[in-house]
Order: sequence, then structure tokens, then C-alpha cells
Amino acid sequence: MDRQLEARGEAGRALPPEPPYRRIAGMLRGRIESGELAPGDRVPSTREIARQWGVAMATATKVIAELRHEGLVRPVPGVGTVVESAARTRRPAAVPSAPTAARSTLRTPGGGAAPEGSGVALARERIIATAIAVADAEGLGAASMRRVANELGAATMSLYRHVADKDDLVTQMMDAACSEWRFPAEHPSGWRERLELAARLLWETFRRHPWLAPALSVTRPQLLAGAMPFTEWVLQALDGRGLDRQTHFTIHVTLFNYVRGTAINIEPEAVAEEFTGLTSDEWMDTQKPQLRQAFSAGAFPTLERITGAGYDFDLDMLFEFGLQRLLDGFATLIDGPPRRP
Repeated sequence: MDRQLEARGEAGRALPPEPPYRRIAGMLRGRIESGELAPGDRVPSTREIARQWGVAMATATKVIAELRHEGLVRPVPGVGTVVESAARTRRPAAVPSAPTAARSTLRTPGGGAAPEGSGVALARERIIATAIAVADAEGLGAASMRRVANELGAATMSLYRHVADKDDLVTQMMDAACSEWRFPAEHPSGWRERLELAARLLWETFRRHPWLAPALSVTRPQLLAGAMPFTEWVLQALDGRGLDRQTHFTIHVTLFNYVRGTAINIEPEAVAEEFTGLTSDEWMDTQKPQLRQAFSAGAFPTLERITGAGYDFDLDMLFEFGLQRLLDGFATLIDGPPRRP
């Protein structure tokens, strides 16, 4: 069975087609690099991408996340996502494929690292990459051992030579997804800039892999080698700031929990949109009669005044707004309250 998995994976199967979100991101990248979309120009929103290319919102959000990961665009609160000022002169950062990201986390059945190029490493690498692809497209629940084996054209039992069970598969998927993080060799000078970079990198990873945020635990954190660079980066940024050890690590946990907590909304929204066929804005439009009825008695005048004209909810904007306010709070703790004239 194991040889069957190897043979079919190496020679018997064609390479999988390019995911739609990467194809669309490539089109927008071309418009940016050609100058059609100039620095500061607003790029299509996720809703516009979904309508124009006929894809789900989950796919559209991955398009924006891909462009942000490459440094081509950035979010501007109240405006949307715009072309980065240096986008046309910056070469896109290489985004490691899932197989490449998984390579650093491979283990032999005895617990040691699998040698590069060995049959065991290649088989496990394909298993993890395939499981991630299924989870990205359909949710973590779809990435069963049977489904992954079917995608590979192999017998289900052959997978158990490389992963112990579904829990082990999910752990290796999380490790591989976290291994995609690439921090720059040149550190930003300030602690705030370093924490901001780490938070955005984590957010973009959750955007690419909507299943990842709910799978990670804060109260019982999984020991993932791929996630340790994030922790080390944040702790180093805060080192030498006069913080006691408890506060030092609590800031790291708080930052991680904020990003993860916001990102937990990504997957349910994608599922709800696929199930109902309505975007969040379209769904809210269907709730207007109930809102009018709730406001009719005049019991909620402030709520009615603030939201009466509509509220443009955007998850990326919510993330950015909350991140800046969180860092403002950290600044008071680390640098002291701002001086007043």
C-alpha cells in the first residue's frame, strides 16, 4: 500500500491545478506591476472580487491575503485595501507551498527527522499538503483520513504508515501552516513595529488557512516547532523593556489571542455565505425589517442613530483598528503614559 501511494503520487498523478485565489491574485499582481493600479489606488474589495470572478468570499479573502503577504497592498481604515507605495519596485516574497512548508516538520515513525528525499519524507509531505489543501477549500472537518487518501489515489490504511491518526494529521497540518512564517533578517527598530509585523503575519496566515485559528488553543497550546519563531520574535521585541517575566509573556499571549480571536470569524462567515449564498452585507439587508421593528418603540435611540444609515463591516478593518488600540495600551504599559503639554 505504501509503495502504491509513492508511485501514484510521483508518476501517476498530474500536478494539481493552480488554486483560483492564486490565479486571481496573479491577475491583480499584473495590474499593479504594469502600473494600471498605481500606489495608493484602491484594489477590488473581497466582495468585488467575489462578484467579478464568481468565487466564494473565502476565496476572495485569500486573494487579498496573498497580495498582502507579498507586500503589494495594505489595508487603510475607512478606505479599504490600497496598493503599497513601493509595490511596483518590490519583488514579491516567495510564498512556500504547503509541501515545502511541511518539509521542516517531518518525523519518522520513531520520532527522528526523516532524511531529505527519502520515500517516507515525500509520502508524508504529500499527505500533509493534500490535507491542508482540502481544509483550506472545505474546512478542517472535510480533511478526514479517507478523504485525503482518496485525493492521493491511495488506500486509507496506507496513510497510517506516516500519521498516527486524525489528531496527528491536524497537528502536522498546523505545524506546516505555521512554518510558512518568514520574519525579516533586519529587525524593525521599535518594539511596536515588531509586534505589528508579527500580528499582521499571523493574521495573513489565518486568512490563507481559515481552519487554523479555531484549531489552535490558547489555554492548552499545542507544541508546534513551526509556531515558535512567532513567540521568539515577540518576546525578543519586548526584551530589555523593564517588564517582569509574567507581564513579558502575558503581552505575547494577549497579542496572539487577539489575532486568533478575531480570525475565528473567518471560517464561519465563509461557511455561512456558501450555505446561504448571501454576503454579510446582503444578509444584513434581509434583517432590516426586524431592525425597524426593534427600533420602533424608541428604546434604543443611540443604536438607531449610529447604525441607521448602515455600517460597513469589514473584518480586515476591524482587525487593524483593534490591533492599533491594543498596541496603544501596550505602549502605556511599556513606555509610560504619554506626556501632556
